[in-house]
Amino acid sequence: MSPRRPLSVLLAACVLVGTVTGCENSVESGSMSLAPTRTATSSSSAPAPPPQKLVLAVDKPRQSPGVVVAGGADAPYNYAPSVLREGGRIRAWWCSQLGSAQPGGDDILYSEGPTLDAAFSAAAPVFSGSHSGFDAMHVCDPSVIHVGGTYYMYYTAASRDNHANGSAVGVATSPDGVVWTRANNGQPIIVPSNDVLRENTYGAGQQSAVHVDGWFYLMFTDTTGRGAQPNGAGQFVLRSRDPLFGKGVQALGDGGMAPVASTNRPRARSVVEAFSADWMWIDAVSAFAIAHETDAGTTVTFWDKDFTRHPFDPVLIPGVWREGPGLVRTAEGHAPIDPADPCGRVSLDVLRATAIGAAGAPTDIRHFGLDAVGLRGCATTAEVGALNGYTVPSPENTADVVVGDKVVRFERRSVAVKFSRGVLAERPAVVDSLPVAVRVPAGAQAVRAPDGEVGLVLDDKLWIVDSAEVAALNSSPVKDVTAGQWARYERGRFS
Repeated sequence: MSPRRPLSVLLAACVLVGTVTGCENSVESGSMSLAPTRTATSSSSAPAPPPQKLVLAVDKPRQSPGVVVAGGADAPYNYAPSVLREGGRIRAWWCSQLGSAQPGGDDILYSEGPTLDAAFSAAAPVFSGSHSGFDAMHVCDPSVIHVGGTYYMYYTAASRDNHANGSAVGVATSPDGVVWTRANNGQPIIVPSNDVLRENTYGAGQQSAVHVDGWFYLMFTDTTGRGAQPNGAGQFVLRSRDPLFGKGVQALGDGGMAPVASTNRPRARSVVEAFSADWMWIDAVSAFAIAHETDAGTTVTFWDKDFTRHPFDPVLIPGVWREGPGLVRTAEGHAPIDPADPCGRVSLDVLRATAIGAAGAPTDIRHFGLDAVGLRGCATTAEVGALNGYTVPSPENTADVVVGDKVVRFERRSVAVKFSRGVLAERPAVVDSLPVAVRVPAGAQAVRAPDGEVGLVLDDKLWIVDSAEVAALNSSPVKDVTAGQWARYERGRFS
């Protein structure tokens, strides 16, 4: 079967020949209007000045020695990956086309690997056109997140080639990220707003999803949006607590996030002048990071949670590109926590197409990345989640392990370390605001179930430990109990 033009090829061509320079200047773009500033009526009512915007340092530049994601077989193009770091693997979904996957149109392929720098497993098609409806022929530009035991894949779709403003956004669900079922009764969740009809007739799509504080956020292209540039470039934002965006939808406008009657209400405000962008949430600084392509590589632009200011200057991940950066994210679309410096450093890694292939479309996906340093994060209780599982010094000459919004205080540091994902030499000030959930004194009573499981009894609750070795390290005597006695204990948790 001769390869068809990919769903985003018109858009990609526009990016390659006409919009990159515009994207380069997007950080201070006039398309990103802020909420109006109020004039203070007296000095006592004057708002506090916003925090100073920081310039981040970068280090540890890196890139894969070769292609890591490829379609194989007769796949003529490979681009727009969605990438999760999950369960000790790197998982990738991307847009391609295989002759074996019917109907003949864009498909979504999947593969995985142990690292970002070696070739992934052989690609397999996991989602294709439905043969009917809005996604009859093309499905492309996947964005995958894993929330509450369900994988959600937001995808761009079209019913045919040469579809004037016909692209729309759909959603599918999966228990494992491989076997997918169309959701929302097979209907789109976002369609073009048709605010402005432009020469670029792509429509709506190229979405990226994150899950933050119970909200599903979608950032997406709409070449018909009022806030888009003349060439159609722009990224709009919706959010809802419903992953299908069927109720409680809010849209980002000049005054911030506000309720809207439908997902295609007029789109007035774009957060970055770009196509095919991806984003993630950085817990340590309560900020979004948006990756989009510019002349020299992938630029990462930062927004605070309310989209009122840029907390940091942009960061550039240099190197060759052709389209579609996919940020390496955690299951819910967050930035991975740096194990040694969770509050001051963030890894910015992307997979992106690096060549134009035989079909005249992007392919040869490689890895590029670096670390951004100097975040000054973990400053508020909203950001303390970045410290979850870390051991920090305690004011009582003991050791505290951050567990959610509390701390567990261990008399012996060596025991605390057993329950930690990392150990920090200094205590972040925000930890002082967290209550002590429980204290673990040396010699606390331990009990053992008939199946060998061991726990410490603390304040009449049972706190499960990995093994009797931990109890021994804490000098805790171990008492054997019956299955009934074990089951009657109220449970505490160390993580």
